[in-house]
Amino acid sequence: MVFGSGVPTVGVDELKEGDFLLDVREDDEWQAGHAEGALHIPMSEFVSRFGEFTEAVPQDAQVKVVCRVGGRSAQVTAYLVQQGVDAVNVAGGMQAWESAGRPVVDDKGQPGAVV
Repeated sequence: MVFGSGVPTVGVDELKEGDFLLDVREDDEWQAGHAEGALHIPMSEFVSRFGEFTEAVPQDAQVKVVCRVGGRSAQVTAYLVQQGVDAVNVAGGMQAWESAGRPVVDDKGQPGAVV
């Protein structure tokens, strides 16, 4: 997948337990299914909620940014890198996450699905 110049990208297979995951999908996508423990700030609200993000991210953590397939998260990753944040885009997004057999939960903590 090509995301334009300079957006650092990792594959789902490179993610480890305890990585800081930022999900930038919209609320309905998040509610249907997401990675447990991810921080959810929709791309459409990201700039206005940037302070919430900076409070949540552990110091010196690399931020793994995910959306459905990788387009929106690439844009947010580029923004974060411009802000001096160590951020990488998750190639293939939550579709790749689910395809790799990684757990997906809904907003009630039950098994979910990527929509």
